[in-house]
Amino acid sequence: MSITFDQVTKKYGDVVAVDRLSLETRDGELVVLLGPSGCGKSTSLRMLAGLEEITSGNILIGGERVNDVPPQRRDLAMVFQNYALYPHMTVGENIKYPLKVRNIEPDESRRRVLATAEMLGISSLLDRKPRQLSGGERQRVALARAIVRQPRAYLMDEPLSNLDAMLRVYMRGELKRLQRELGTTTIYVTHDQAEAMTLADRLAILRGGRLQQFDTPMNIYNRPANKFVAEFVGTPGMNFIEGHLDKTDRRFASNGFVLELVDEEMERLKKAQSGLVLGIRPEYVRVMEGPGEGRVPARIHVTELMGNETLVFLMLAGQKVVARAPADFRAEIDTEVWIELDRKRMHFFDRDSGELLSGECRVVSAEC
Repeated sequence: MSITFDQVTKKYGDVVAVDRLSLETRDGELVVLLGPSGCGKSTSLRMLAGLEEITSGNILIGGERVNDVPPQRRDLAMVFQNYALYPHMTVGENIKYPLKVRNIEPDESRRRVLATAEMLGISSLLDRKPRQLSGGERQRVALARAIVRQPRAYLMDEPLSNLDAMLRVYMRGELKRLQRELGTTTIYVTHDQAEAMTLADRLAILRGGRLQQFDTPMNIYNRPANKFVAEFVGTPGMNFIEGHLDKTDRRFASNGFVLELVDEEMERLKKAQSGLVLGIRPEYVRVMEGPGEGRVPARIHVTELMGNETLVFLMLAGQKVVARAPADFRAEIDTEVWIELDRKRMHFFDRDSGELLSGECRVVSAEC
C-alpha cells in the first residue's frame, strides 16, 4: 500500500510545523522520518493517522485522498511510545480488543491472537496483566495489538524510546524482521539516527518542518544533500572545515590549510561563491605516524577509547576534526601527528545555504 504526502502543510496559528511535505512510499516499504525534536515528524504521522487536521495539501493512501476520512476508516494501526495498554485487561484481551470493536468472529479473533502472539514470542504471557510485564514485553504486546488488525499500513511513533539501550538494539532487529515478514508498508518516526539507519528502506530527514532529503540510508550517509544532513546522520557527524574558494589559484584555503582543486572539482564549483565548507567523515581521516605525500600536520586535542575503536579529536587549521583510529591507538594530548584525508570522500557545501556542491580535491599543504 503506497502512502503519499503531496505538498502537506500544518500550521498552528502563525507557527508552521510542517512545510509543504512531499514524499511517496512504495508498497511494503519501511520509511523512517528522522529529525531533531520539533522538526515535524510526529505531526506528519498524526496527520496521516487523521489525528491532526491538514492546513493544506493532500494525503493519499493507496491512491485514495484521505484528508476528510476519519481515523477509524483509514485502516491504519499506530504504535505509540507509551504502549497505551489497558491495565485492567490481560495481554490476550489487549491484543484481541481491536478485533472485538470490529466485530470479528470469536473463532477468527482467537486464531489471530494466538498466531500473532506466537510470531512475537509472547504466547506464555496471554493471561498476565500489563503491570506484570517488563518494558520489552509491553512493547511486544503493543506491536501485537497493531499486527493482529492486519491493517493497510503501520504507523510507529518512537516505539522503542522507553527501552534501555541493550533492549532497544535487540527490539529494532526484531522490528525489522517482523516488517519484512509481514510485508506491510510502515512509517516509523524517531530522533535516533542509528535506529533510523538500521531500520529504514528509505529515510526522510526533516528539519524545521521541511524535508531535507529522502533516499536510502547509505545514499544519505555517503552523499548528503546539505550540511545539516551530513552533520545529523552519523556518529560522530561529518567533520567540517570552513574556508574560501580562490578561483584564480584554483584552491580551497582555510587558515594555512590549502587544497589544490582538480579540473573536475573546479567545474563543479564554477557557480560557487567564495565561502565554502569542506566536509569529510571521521572514517576517512587517517592518523599517520609521520609526514608523506598528501599528509598534513595536526595536533591531538583529546582521545576517546570506545572499546572497538578510538576517536581522535584533532586541531587542524584552528578547527576541530575527529578521526577514527584502531582501539590500540595511543597519543598524548597536544602531540603533533600527521593526517591523511581520503580525497574521494570529500564534500563541499555552500557556507551560506549549506547545500552540497561537490566532492574531490588534493591536499597540498597545511599549517597547524
